Order: sequence, then C-alpha cells, then structure tokens
Amino acid sequence: MLPETSEFNYIAVEGVIGVGKTTFAGMLAERIGAEILNEEVFENPFLVDFYKNRKRHAFACQLNFLISRFQQQQQLLTRDLFAQRIVADYLFAKDSIFASINLSERELALYNKIAPALSAEIPKPDLAIYLQASTSVLMQRIHKRNYSFEKSIDLEYLEMLNNAYNYYFFHYSDTPLLVVRTDEIDFANNPEHFEDLIEQITKPIAGKKYYVPAANLAG
Repeated sequence: MLPETSEFNYIAVEGVIGVGKTTFAGMLAERIGAEILNEEVFENPFLVDFYKNRKRHAFACQLNFLISRFQQQQQLLTRDLFAQRIVADYLFAKDSIFASINLSERELALYNKIAPALSAEIPKPDLAIYLQASTSVLMQRIHKRNYSFEKSIDLEYLEMLNNAYNYYFFHYSDTPLLVVRTDEIDFANNPEHFEDLIEQITKPIAGKKYYVPAANLAG
C-alpha cells in the first residue's frame, strides 16, 4: 500500500500503444487498494475500421473515444475521490494527441470546438505517470501481445505517435508528472522492477520528475 498520508488519491497512467500502461495501471491499483478505471478501447465500434483505413475512419473513431472518455470521467465527479483511491489507464487530455495526428484540418477544427467544452468538466488526477519507450520497443511489445486489429500499425505511424506523446508530456504542467523510461524493465514479470516503480510513486513529486531505472534493475 501507499502511505496513508499519500496525496495521490487519483492516479492516471499514460503511454503510447504497447508500452504496458493498462497492465501497470491494473497492477498499481491492486497494489495500493484502488479502484481501476480502464479506457473502453475494445468497445469502440470504429477502431478496427480505423486501423484498416485511418484517414477515412479517424473522425468517427476519435469522436467515439472523446465521448466515451468524457462519460467515464463524469462518473468520477459523483464519487468521493478522497474516500476511494482510483487508478486510470489513461489521461483525458491525451485525446487531443490522437486528434492532432489523425484528423484532417477541417475535422480537427470541428474537434477543437467540442473537446475544450468537455475537458472543462473533467477532474484532474493528483498524479500522472507517463510510461515512455523507444518506438522499436513499442513495436516489439505490440507484436508480442498480438491484437488482431493492431497488426496494421506501421513503424512510421507509431514513430509519429511516440514523438507526439513525448512532445506533449515534455510540455505537460497540469499536474505532478512522473516520466518513467521502460525500455529495459519488465514490471509485469519482474517483481523487483514493479516494486522499484512503486517506491518512486511513494516519494514526493512536485512538478515533473524523470526516472530511468538503475542499470542493476535491468540486468
């Protein structure tokens, strides 16, 4: 468990496709006795079509994600975030990253009329955790988990997405942020790696903190 005095009652875990954010968020929630809030990825009826033809189906897919995320986040407003710890496997604000990459100029203009009105009503986490990895490592992990709809993801798109995420979180200042480089660690299968990340979360984090696991942990 995190210390009872921990200020982090609501933690959001983020990262590019394949980095392991959902796995880590679930493990973290179980470890600290929190409720897990998972993004409804597989429920998006446009997702498979999007990966087949990103240009054609981007707007429908993006709008579905935006509304789904908004509805989930609205539910948090009815809860006592001080009585129940919550770990989410996404940050609502990241929706704009995908929009900026995938939408046409006209679609993005329309999106930018809708999204700000919704985001104004969204509670901010006490801590955001950005799991970072190189594009080559992300591609390896995507191939390993072997989701059928992700097979069409190409290296160019993943590199563009990874760069956009890095840029976004380099300029992120909405909440305390812990950036963790995950290329050389396996928190899902190595208890030592996972416990090391838990230790980092228990330490005070003000502003932005970058963490690269020590070499002895990667061995």
